[in-house]
Amino acid sequence: MEPDPKVVAELQLELISSGFSRDPQPTYARLREQAPVLPSEGGVMLCRHADVEHALRHPEIFSSEWTEGMSIGNQRPLIPLMIDPPAHKNYRKLLDPLFAPREVARLEADVVKLCHELIDEFFDRGRCDFNAELAVPLPTTVFLRLLGLPLEDRDLFLEWKDAIIRGGGEWELDKAQEVRSAAGGDVYAYFGRELDEREQRRRDDLLSGFLDAEVDGHALTREEILDICFLLLIAGLDTVTDALDCSFAFLAQHPAHRRQIVEDPAVIPSAVEELLRWETPVPSIARYAALDTEVRGCPIHAGDAVGIGLGAANTDPDAFERADEIDFAREPNKHLAFGGGVHRCLGSHLARLELRVALREWHLRIPDYRLAPGVELEYTPALRQVVELPLVFG
Repeated sequence: MEPDPKVVAELQLELISSGFSRDPQPTYARLREQAPVLPSEGGVMLCRHADVEHALRHPEIFSSEWTEGMSIGNQRPLIPLMIDPPAHKNYRKLLDPLFAPREVARLEADVVKLCHELIDEFFDRGRCDFNAELAVPLPTTVFLRLLGLPLEDRDLFLEWKDAIIRGGGEWELDKAQEVRSAAGGDVYAYFGRELDEREQRRRDDLLSGFLDAEVDGHALTREEILDICFLLLIAGLDTVTDALDCSFAFLAQHPAHRRQIVEDPAVIPSAVEELLRWETPVPSIARYAALDTEVRGCPIHAGDAVGIGLGAANTDPDAFERADEIDFAREPNKHLAFGGGVHRCLGSHLARLELRVALREWHLRIPDYRLAPGVELEYTPALRQVVELPLVFG
């Protein structure tokens, strides 16, 4: 049964409000109760955990397969995000080992060192903009080193990333898409030049590894490598920053939870999971209906856009006991912040490592901190990043 049109209109406005990005939980509760299948332009959004999990586990119904209407500046499907089974399996067979827990663990010492180098820059000052001085440079530097790219290109990559993900701040859809397309063209050209260099001389980095990799017995084409790199840029430069911002903004405002981490660092792995569940920096992801179907009596037609409401699902009381409480000892914690099913986030193990290291090393050196006086945090729409996160500490 479709929800009340007045309620739908109210919720659609809430979802694009600045208040939603800052504090999404009240809206999530209304969505689950009043419009669990929310009509939207050209489709619906699923808001209950059971429905979201079902959609993630059935790509034959809720497809990720790329169409031109899904372009964010890319000219072809981003691999493996925008490819469904069976082809998807072959690409994951290649890429999953590169980001497996054992491989990621080898990076920990370097991430720890980098974290301390960043903290050293502002430690004696007693204050910092956490977003600009740690949340952005930590995952960005890890990404550049992993791919063997020069660190001096960091600002260039961040400019492209913001253009692709946020349309350069343009509100008009056509203008935003022009910005994305221009940035996407620059990204393809940049990685093309880097691959040309490695064709002449291999290095010990992921880009060189892609040139020698095979999928289903065939070497990756130049276009396939570029499409993988495009996706890694977006994922490596934004989502971990978002998670760091959201986690530390929460802790700066909740001293009791902060003290749990300081007094018992062993709680950090579960704290990472609970903060991902509660904050869900990527509130929703996109699919489209490959077939006619229905959810909770609401018809969904082939070709309809389907929003997968990860944030609403992660605080669903039908799936989590005391869903509206933040519990660093929650067990089990089957949150969907990394998605689910075959398209579950490729870089989840690397993201967890960076989050664990940042929480551990920061609290070893800066156990007591808070928001700077008078600050009201501003969160970006769509992916939840804090524009500025000024922290003060003794």
